[in-house]
Amino acid sequence: MMIKTTPEYINTLLVDLTFELKLLNLWQIPLPTEEALSSSAPFCCDTLAFEQWLQFIFIPKITMMINHQQALPSKISITPMAEEAFKHLSMSAKSVLGVIHKIDKALTEQGKQHD
Repeated sequence: MMIKTTPEYINTLLVDLTFELKLLNLWQIPLPTEEALSSSAPFCCDTLAFEQWLQFIFIPKITMMINHQQALPSKISITPMAEEAFKHLSMSAKSVLGVIHKIDKALTEQGKQHD
């Protein structure tokens, strides 16, 4: 049985992700430079740390898509990148990785609902 995934649920997960990043002191107050934000590499991996990409690219983009009732990406998995990026945090990263996994699953499920 497929669970209905709503944009509101995904938005709640984004709020949870923000909270977890702040708990781990991975939330950055100053904005990255304009050059860092204009990278053309996937995940801006050449100019941003993964947590910066989450904060300044992923969370705002998905939030904007929800607010404008746009179709959300469904063929995306950021969990592997998160596991690699946060492996140095070991046990303290479990909660943030759990939220990221839930986001991946929710985006995949909502995509199936629209197929």
